Formats: sequence, C-alpha cells, structure tokens
Amino acid sequence: MATSRRTFIKNAAQLSALSLLPISSYSNKAIDGKTLEINLKSARVDDESFWNMLRHQFPLDSHRTYFNNGTMGPSPYPVIEAVYQKMMAVDSTGDYGSSEESRKNLAQFVHANEDEICLTHNVTEGINIICWGLNLSKDDEILITNHEHVGGALPWLSRAKIQGMKVNYFELGHNAEETLANLNKKITKKTKVIAVPHVVCTIGQVQPIKEIVALAKQFNIEVFVDGAHGAGMLNLNLHELGCDYYASCCHKWMCGPKGTGFVYIKKEALDRIQPYFVGAGSDSGWNVVDLPQPSIKGYVSNAHRYDYGTQNAALWSGVNVAIAFLDGITMPVIEARVKFLASKLQNDLLNLKHSNIEMLTSTEEKSRAGIIAFRLKNMDYTKFQGEAGIANFRIRVVPENGVNCIRISTHIYNSIEEVTRFVRFVEEMAAK
Repeated sequence: MATSRRTFIKNAAQLSALSLLPISSYSNKAIDGKTLEINLKSARVDDESFWNMLRHQFPLDSHRTYFNNGTMGPSPYPVIEAVYQKMMAVDSTGDYGSSEESRKNLAQFVHANEDEICLTHNVTEGINIICWGLNLSKDDEILITNHEHVGGALPWLSRAKIQGMKVNYFELGHNAEETLANLNKKITKKTKVIAVPHVVCTIGQVQPIKEIVALAKQFNIEVFVDGAHGAGMLNLNLHELGCDYYASCCHKWMCGPKGTGFVYIKKEALDRIQPYFVGAGSDSGWNVVDLPQPSIKGYVSNAHRYDYGTQNAALWSGVNVAIAFLDGITMPVIEARVKFLASKLQNDLLNLKHSNIEMLTSTEEKSRAGIIAFRLKNMDYTKFQGEAGIANFRIRVVPENGVNCIRISTHIYNSIEEVTRFVRFVEEMAAK
C-alpha cells in the first residue's frame, strides 16, 4: 500500500530531525524510543547498535538487503524531505532559487576551491565536459583502463571516432605496483591524457591516483579521474590527490538526489578546457546589438563557465543536506566503516572451504574500499543474481568488458549481520 504524504512526514519526523535543522541537531534524537547520537568522531566501526539505528534514517525495505550502492545510493529521510520542501517552495512562490550554496559545499566536501567546481547532472556529463574541452589533435593518444564503465569509455571513444585520436588501454594489476608498471609500459610520446577511474566500477579496485599523477607529470600528461565511486566512499582531498580533473556524482555514495553531480577542474587547468555548451552564468559579458557585431566578451574566471541556465533548486537543496548528513558522521568514520564491512565480506568469502569461489578484487589494503567482486566457478553470474534476488539480496552483476562477475557494495546502512548472512548464501550456492 502506498504511504500517504501525511504518514511519510510523520515517520520521517520520528526518524530524523529532517532538513529543517542543522546536522548537529540530529544528536540525541529519539528514534523508535532509542537515542541516536550523531557524534561519530568517537564511534567505532564495529558498533552495530549505532549503525543499526543509523539504518533507520533510510527508507530501505527492511525485508531486503541492499548491496548495490555502487549503482545508486538510497537517500536518507532528511535529504528526501529537503527536496520536497524546496520543490514546494519553488512551486508556491515562483522563486526558482540558486545552486551556488551547493558549489561551495561540494568544494569544502572534497577539499577544493569553490571556483574549481562545476555542477553537473551525473559523472558522464562531467567526463564529456573534459573529454571534448581538451585541446587534442588527430593522432594524439588517450590511455584508459580495461575496466571502464560505459560512461567512462564512450566519450573518449566517440571523440576518437569523430576526430581521429587514438584510444588505448592498460590492464589493471593485482596490486597498485603492478598497475603502475602496466601503465608505464603503455605510455608513448603521443600520450596526452590518462583517464582512469578512482575506484573501478567492475571489481572495486582503488587506483593509486597520486602515483599515476606523479608518473604522468614526468611526461607532461594530463590526468582525468572518473570519481563516480570516490565522493562519499573515500575521504577525498582533491588538492592532495593532484589530478587535473575529477568527475563525480551525488547519487551514489553521497546518498544525495538522483540527477546531481560535479566536476572538479584544477584552477590552473581552467583555460585548457574549452567550453562548448554555454548559457547564463558561463560568460563574462555578451551582446547582440552593440557594434561592430554581436559577440561574447569571454568566460567567467571559474568553473561556472561549464554549467549554465536554470538549475533544479530542490535537488541541490537535497545535496546540501546530504553533505551535512555525511559531515555529521565525518568522512574518515564513513570510509572506515565502508572498508570494514567490505574487508569482512572479502575475508569471509576467502575463508570459505570452497574452491568454486574466485576473488577478483585485490586483497591489497590500499587497493580495496567499498566494493567486492567475485565469481562462482560452478554457477553463471546471471543465475546467481536471480537466486540472490529470490533470497532478498539486491546486488549487481558485471557483464562489462567480459568481466562477468558478481559485485557487492557495502555502505553505512549495511550491517555485519547482513554480510554474514550473504556469505552463508554464497556458501550454499558454491556447494551446488
């Protein structure tokens, strides 16, 4: 039965302080007669009583275990309410609002400057802005990995098809050192861009971005990072990371509204990316009537030149609350919890007494985060997905690039009990 608006608001009010209060006000709020203390700087990653209460901040189906955050991150009640309230405000007043607060908040969240942040709708849009804006010539080379998401590959492949550039790939290694060695072998005098995912969508392997940047700079090569799985999973500091460009979204690990994202363009690199799609907010002046002819004076001196026109104020209001929600927990704690659950899942799977389990995600600590991927030698991955669905596990399988594996994402609303139950399920499937 559909939940009525009134019932939803009542339940949401019980579960959180909603978006009308600052995140600090969430502390000591009663949830089903219990107290949820959002003072997680001292919280333990294995304190299940806390994390189970935090789960109630999300409208997740209690009868199903959600292990697919890598595709879409459910939003908590405060985010949902913020979107609703802002949409009602816009539609009742006609004031469509501004998204500039989100630009500032995102910059702080990823430790960048406000003028380095462009607002987008998703990661792929950010990739296209960088891909098509770079000054590349025919026969220039772009290096990508052999584990790309469609959104991470198609922009580069499409530009190469149209304009004659060459796209080549390097293979991921079993660890960071091997990956760097594979990349180094593929660099040529024609390589102009290295485009890599921060965390590959297929098997969840974390790439050694700082080391890749250091290697690229030896050859004056620019580095673009597909950060779809970075923001909200890892405690990002883009200035320390050192890459030239970083595209991410708010609808996965940040648990924000769907249809929101951003791209970071290092301040020094702004004039290296030509804006092709422009509008209100992109320019530093324009006219169609002044002599000698209609013209655009130039572009604004920040990354706002790449986003333009009317934005959905309701969605960006939700982004602001999503950032406040995560900041209230703190990203170091979130990263630790995510890695704790994923590590437990990987180790428990490896400890099963079945030779039918093939682990694909690196066991190197620095190369793994919140996504674990594996195969069953005795069962097709699509059949496993069907069986998992019957058992009320929401997972993702990965057919991309012939990887053909099972992918599990763990986030702050997941529990040790869910991981343990899933491992038992895998054991049953591996024994068939």
